[in-house]
Amino acid sequence: MPPSPGDLEDLAAVAARIGAQLCLARLGEPITVSTKSAAGDVVTPVDRAAEEAVREAIHEVRPADSLLGEELPAHTGTSGFEWVIDPLDGTTNYTRLIPYFATSVAVRRISDGAWLAGAVAAPALGSLWSAARGGGAQLRSPAQRAVLPLQLPATTARLIGTGLSYDPDRRRRQVRELGSVIADYTDMRRFGAAAVDLCLVAQGSLHAFVEADLAVHDWAAGALIAEEAGATVYRPGDGDDAVSAAWV
Repeated sequence: MPPSPGDLEDLAAVAARIGAQLCLARLGEPITVSTKSAAGDVVTPVDRAAEEAVREAIHEVRPADSLLGEELPAHTGTSGFEWVIDPLDGTTNYTRLIPYFATSVAVRRISDGAWLAGAVAAPALGSLWSAARGGGAQLRSPAQRAVLPLQLPATTARLIGTGLSYDPDRRRRQVRELGSVIADYTDMRRFGAAAVDLCLVAQGSLHAFVEADLAVHDWAAGALIAEEAGATVYRPGDGDDAVSAAWV
């Protein structure tokens, strides 16, 4: 019998929490920071250790599933399900002791690419967001367990989140385009972790988020969480190369 999206959501939440708690436990330790594709694209031993912990948690329950992570080689399974992992989204934030970092875990059905479940754990914020296809989205935190979006105070402020490319030429173009991007909003936020940004849309804190030049592990879980909360979501391939989520 195929797993239910709810069961997959629970596993995603467990795995994301394990990775996130490892990151939090090592926050502030002396670590080596290495560069990957560009000066702003960095990685640490914590990224790799967190991915190993997430993979182990998933493999223990679902050993036949495929695994696609940001830092370690892909593993091809036989079950027809693939887990997409960003062990430490917001690594630069992490190395600068900025609390916007998270572990993101999502799973899709390989045959049709359908995203079935996902979770994003931001341990320094005390938040874990999760969703299952067709089951809505929720915030799981020590203080509360609430259906998304949250009931926030009414306001005329409209906030949009975004991010910038590692590529200097593309980054300059993005800055030039910001005027049109924020035209319908009163202010902008740039937190440096797309998974967290998308979850902030899901809970209603941000009215929208848009960013181009992201990898699938950056948006896989967050996009599903925002979508299941009720936001309109576009992924790469939906007519653009950007990921966006908005309340319309």
